[in-house]
Amino acid sequence: MNAPMLHVDNLVKTYTKGAFRKQETFRLEADFRIDGPEIVGLMGPNGSGKTTLFELMTGSNSPTGGKVVCAGRNIHNVRYDERDRLAIHYHQSYQVRHFARRKPAFMMDRAGSDYPLIHLFDEPQFNTQDGYIGFMLDFFRKLRAENRLVFLCVHPNERFHLDILKEICERFIFVQKGTLHHAVDFESLVALQPVQAYLGNLLTEQSVLEGEGT
Repeated sequence: MNAPMLHVDNLVKTYTKGAFRKQETFRLEADFRIDGPEIVGLMGPNGSGKTTLFELMTGSNSPTGGKVVCAGRNIHNVRYDERDRLAIHYHQSYQVRHFARRKPAFMMDRAGSDYPLIHLFDEPQFNTQDGYIGFMLDFFRKLRAENRLVFLCVHPNERFHLDILKEICERFIFVQKGTLHHAVDFESLVALQPVQAYLGNLLTEQSVLEGEGT
């Protein structure tokens, strides 16, 4: 039986303050698996833990507990210079996120892949002019057709961001205060009360993407 493409296994990340009497200031908990190629939509308020989750999934942030297994390999045990062959994090303007090195490479595992299996796009900039959105959606579909797993994180502040998620994504994750809410389709996503409260009037606004060619 093949290993799932991604297994976020009882993952916990906590942040604390205080040198002697530590007080927990933030906790992220996640536990899910994705067996094969998909396009997954991710959203949530600022500070909810979305980027922290991406950093944990790519090995650029160390978990407090649990593990992230990409194609059968615990990514935090993979050589630093090969982790992006398993999972790669593009932050906003598509720059790749980097990470600190804490263990010698010879003590770590090889990635076993030459090209990233998991692509995480963290709030990419979408231009509504000249068919750019259609171009980007075709790019995400191309990655999926090449048996890649794609995460698209959007912080919706305009209606077309929701239209992009509805158009391209096959499942959804909503992150709020470090807790993940899963939805199997867009209708299930927007039926969640925390999502409705978060999106507000965006759910009833008119789309601006008609005729854009998505």
